[in-house]
Amino acid sequence: MNYEVPDEFITHNSYIKKKAGRDSGLFLRPVVTLAMHITLSLLTLKPGANAARWALAQMATAPRQLRRVAGLRFFQLLGSGADNGFGFWPNLRRYGFMATWASPEAAAEFFATHPVWAAYQQRSTECWTAELAPLQAHGTWDDVLPFGEPAAGGGRAEGPVAVLTRASIRLRRAPRFWQFVEPTSRALAGAEGLQLAIGLGELPLVRQATFSVWESVQAMQQYAYRDVRHREVIQLTRREGWYSEELFARFQVLSSSGTVDGRNPLG
Repeated sequence: MNYEVPDEFITHNSYIKKKAGRDSGLFLRPVVTLAMHITLSLLTLKPGANAARWALAQMATAPRQLRRVAGLRFFQLLGSGADNGFGFWPNLRRYGFMATWASPEAAAEFFATHPVWAAYQQRSTECWTAELAPLQAHGTWDDVLPFGEPAAGGGRAEGPVAVLTRASIRLRRAPRFWQFVEPTSRALAGAEGLQLAIGLGELPLVRQATFSVWESVQAMQQYAYRDVRHREVIQLTRREGWYSEELFARFQVLSSSGTVDGRNPLG
């Protein structure tokens, strides 16, 4: 069932809350349709402690402004770790912004004119943004479906595809999870057809996501189904109950602009 989101409701951190007055306690589980427009942006800040302190503060203060952005249905500000996001220690220069929009026009207006985004760009040495169309999704993010409910059998795409996996890791299982991060990320980095892979997260250590871009569905499936290390970890997560919540989503990459580490992964 899809909910029509009224104008008096806004989304933030996966919940729909009333705008006016104090919190009424009303929470809906919104389902955005697959026609929604998705973007994933990666920013690399300029060197220096001032930029790092500013970006950390934005994780707490920027959401208040983002809640009021017209057409922004879901968003997450994300940090990253060392070693391309998969390291134990944080990378205070690399950040991500994932968003679901009512339309491509709403996204374009935000990226072109909004002061929050302008402030990030002014403090960044580079930025890369991918425009995405959801093909398949299952699981939840903070108890909602941020990318909609796919048709039976999922969608199909020609050309590059992106994959997002996100999990809330049970605290007692976090050491076990991190035990496998380095070998699995190394195997992912060497996968044929991989164009980009980065680790992101909302909270250090226990709320983690991986975003990857592949030259084709076939390349992605080759890794997912045939890589021994990847299959072993999937089996362990189920058997040992690592996650309290998890999400998998696959997207068609519509376009990309900018650079990550000096290049456009799809350029």
